[in-house]
Amino acid sequence: MTLTAGAQAQSGKREATKLANRAAILDAARLVFAELGYGAATVRDIVRGTDLATGTFYNYFPDKESVLRALLDDMAVEARRRIRLARAEATDLRGFIADGFRVYFTFLAEDRASFELLRRNAGTVRAMFDEPAMGAGMDELLQDLRAAVATGALPPVDVDYAAAAIFGGGFEVGVRMLEREPPDVEGATRFITQLYLGGLAGMDGVR
Repeated sequence: MTLTAGAQAQSGKREATKLANRAAILDAARLVFAELGYGAATVRDIVRGTDLATGTFYNYFPDKESVLRALLDDMAVEARRRIRLARAEATDLRGFIADGFRVYFTFLAEDRASFELLRRNAGTVRAMFDEPAMGAGMDELLQDLRAAVATGALPPVDVDYAAAAIFGGGFEVGVRMLEREPPDVEGATRFITQLYLGGLAGMDGVR
């Protein structure tokens, strides 16, 4: 059945409203989690930051945990996109390591609300490392490491251990970077790059 022009317009308006409502909830939650912390925040606090009724919140999310997961998913997807692009453009090992970390740390530091959300709720975020969006980031890192080993850009290291070290180390250094005022992106990048390059240099021939 073909919709009339009026029906199509109405349907389009409903979809736009749904997207706007969901975005309003996520924006409010980002601020609330950053200001109060995930543990202390309530659904009521999130709704207060919007023009929506409490009942409308539950049309989009069942609880505050699902909102945090949605926020982390969005952050992870964008961070993964930037990091993968930086790795793909790297022409040597230093670039592969440094450029990936630099864009990640820059991403953490550039959005104040997301920055504060992560800094205040680092423990909760750590507990969600097995989430699909974050797991996809680990899978992509493994693929990139295997490709780098295959081309000789990386020594033949154990890529599972290497991915775990890079993924976990990047997060922890990023959290510490966010605790400084202002966040020292270049300092964090330089430190972790030297740390990994120095470690990898001693692993030639080790699988």
